[in-house]
Amino acid sequence: MEEMNLSMLHAFTKSLAMTVLSEAGDRTFCISAILAMRYPRRSVFLGCLFSDIAMTIVSALIGWAAPNLISKTLTHHITTFLFFVFGLQSLWGGLTEDDDDNEELTEVEKELDADLKANTEKSKAASTGDEDLKKHQKPILTHFFTPVFLKAFSLTFFAEWGDKSQLATIGLAAHENTLGVVLGGITGQAICVVAAVLGGKTLASRISERLVTVLSGGLFLVFGITSYLSPPA
Repeated sequence: MEEMNLSMLHAFTKSLAMTVLSEAGDRTFCISAILAMRYPRRSVFLGCLFSDIAMTIVSALIGWAAPNLISKTLTHHITTFLFFVFGLQSLWGGLTEDDDDNEELTEVEKELDADLKANTEKSKAASTGDEDLKKHQKPILTHFFTPVFLKAFSLTFFAEWGDKSQLATIGLAAHENTLGVVLGGITGQAICVVAAVLGGKTLASRISERLVTVLSGGLFLVFGITSYLSPPA
């Protein structure tokens, strides 16, 4: 029992650290910050948080199932390789990219502005139609969730899909305590979402993307080294 608790704590700590360093100041962080400036914070917070929770659980389940689909030894080697790749990639990016900490924020803001403009034009065009017809054609999900919640959820989910943090979560769950990885990932995501929603654009613009990238790269390399030195479970 004690060994299981230690295993869960170890997985929780690694997942928490990895998530915070991977998500702080990244694309989804900027999405949360900008949306919170334009829409009700509660809906943005819930949409982003539930999206991150769903993605963390899906990723952890994929990692948990991986050793059952291919050999544990191969899973271990793939995970170790990915940690080294992510670490070196992050370090290289952090040390060689231009020192423009607002580049990600500016890019996301432009995309959201274009999306908002397109939606506004559609709304104006639809306003000339029959209101009753629009109500009948309204997507069923909007009867249970607000449009802002759905917008925040979908933008965050698809921004996370295939992201480095998702693949890292899969790798962690493949040879760490799955529950610990899930709890650590969700806690880390919640911390980042709260910071983004409350801090808004100001906090997002002040986070040093280069520093966070270098730190996350170092953390991934540490994960890679510990994974390499430890035998397959």
